[in-house]
Amino acid sequence: MTLKTVSERQKSKLENRKPQIPRERMDIVIIGHVDHGKSTLVGRLLADTGSLPQGKLEAVRANCQRTSRPFEYAFLLDALKDEQAQGITIDSARCFFKSARRDYIIIDAPGHVEFLKNMISGAARAQAALLLIDAKEGIAENSRRHAYLLSMLGIKQVAVCVNKMDLVGYSQAVYDEIEQEYRLFLARVGIEPERFIPIAAREGDNLIVHSDRMSWYDGPTMLETLDGFARAVSPADAPLRLPIQDVYKFTEQDDERRIFTGRIDSGQLRVGDEVVFLPSLKRSTVQSIEEFASAPRQDAQAGEVVGLTLRTQVYVKPGEILCRVSETQAKVTSRIRANVFWLGRQAMVPGRRYKLKLGSARSPVWLTEVHTVIDASKLESVARSRQVDRHDVAEVTLETLRPIACDLVKDIPQTGRFVIIDNYEIAGVGIVLDADQGGQTLVEKHVAARDQAWERSAITPAMRAARNAQRSTLVLVAGPAGTGKNKLAKALEEELFAAGRQVYYLGLSNSLLGIDSDLREATGGERDEPLRLLGEMAHLFTDAGLILIATVSDLDDHEADVIEKLNQPGELLVINVGENRFGRRKVDLELSATTGTRQAVAAIQQLLVSRNYLPEYYL
Repeated sequence: MTLKTVSERQKSKLENRKPQIPRERMDIVIIGHVDHGKSTLVGRLLADTGSLPQGKLEAVRANCQRTSRPFEYAFLLDALKDEQAQGITIDSARCFFKSARRDYIIIDAPGHVEFLKNMISGAARAQAALLLIDAKEGIAENSRRHAYLLSMLGIKQVAVCVNKMDLVGYSQAVYDEIEQEYRLFLARVGIEPERFIPIAAREGDNLIVHSDRMSWYDGPTMLETLDGFARAVSPADAPLRLPIQDVYKFTEQDDERRIFTGRIDSGQLRVGDEVVFLPSLKRSTVQSIEEFASAPRQDAQAGEVVGLTLRTQVYVKPGEILCRVSETQAKVTSRIRANVFWLGRQAMVPGRRYKLKLGSARSPVWLTEVHTVIDASKLESVARSRQVDRHDVAEVTLETLRPIACDLVKDIPQTGRFVIIDNYEIAGVGIVLDADQGGQTLVEKHVAARDQAWERSAITPAMRAARNAQRSTLVLVAGPAGTGKNKLAKALEEELFAAGRQVYYLGLSNSLLGIDSDLREATGGERDEPLRLLGEMAHLFTDAGLILIATVSDLDDHEADVIEKLNQPGELLVINVGENRFGRRKVDLELSATTGTRQAVAAIQQLLVSRNYLPEYYL
């Protein structure tokens, strides 16, 4: 063989090689009541499609023989020891197989009522679902709950497999009865199933090929049904939604850029896009799109995790949602009307503080109104219920202490779904039906109730001002950490005290505002509750006629609003030191981080004089 012959052969191979077209992929969740055969179905499907690793089937059979246990196809999937011991699926297992049309990821979700949370986490990633019902046992409570959850998660492509037909003698009458009853139930929760399929997963009937034992069924097999599902419309075609997961700042070589990172939930992002952060409403333009250990890009789309920099630097915190200015933007609200499926052991009740997780946002949330409560297993209303019990579905109004950005689930599902945390556990899942942007906020309701119950003395604020020769106010020194705010606040207190003023420095910034580790753990790492305490304490001090001085690092518009409302009828002055991180709020005095303490104190005193908090003749 000559070198020329080898070269010609290589050239021929290159010319005949066709470019590989990426195969379509779909995520399918298989759910159903415990012991209705989900794991058996998946195991048999993997075996019959040749999707198991080489020798896996033989190894499982040998292990069953060695331990004197009858072989089950479910053992191919239930890998966890406690699952095999109990015979139930505890967590959502994922496996892969191929048909002639596409690649599949099958999510085998747990069916036991105690593991509904695991089922939800699995189903939330799916584009279609197979719902299993045991032909012998019939429709169980969880069969109905699972259907309601699929409806809440927005999964519309659903096929129902009536399994274990071998246990009822492959009876068409049994199948028809189950189909008729369950189809009516699915219609009530807004699901129109693609098809009902009679199967016997263990025996392989109607999975890959049609079964001679059920000649009365002339519809497609289960695999043909899966191949008939349409792939969901790409979220890249929807408006941009990028929940900000974290913000990084690198200071080497005077690099002042902030890199905002997160996973794009929907839409597309391009260099040059004018964008807005919600709920802060801060705007800028995308300067670069970056990935770790990769060259900068010009664009990115839904499903990708990216970092981006901005032409005009803005300060925002993780939890905001980035939108494109030219597109429909997310709604900003502190009150949402929602459907909630409650999973907590303790009932969901008004007045109890929970945590809401929506996208990357984390916020305290309260149940403020229960509109309707439904037993999800029966779709029957619970009359006059003022709480949501375990495994109930309710239409409720939830209210957060701070505004959040979200979408209605019918518009953009990715940012219209949320979970509720109680005692560090997922206690509820829900979808946003509407966003109410009017009415009194929780803080305003609290202040109104507090003032109505307050028994004030006959000594009026004017009388105290005349006695003290000053008007009371809260002086809030804000700005980034490390700008000398505490030193400035103490110096201001000493200067005013020396001048005979009634003044107090509230030197609790570390522990009160959640920097202290013990308090941070007690409040879940959030500042909302400590800031509420600051506002209530300020109200007492200013009502007593004092000038109160306090410091807060990284104060934002909403936090300043809360403190101001809680301090009513007292007044508020905001002094900003260093970088101004407010958005819409105009501060009362701007000070550079390099301004000397004596000069800064004099500037604040002059502000107090000009605003008539200190009579000028007294200084």
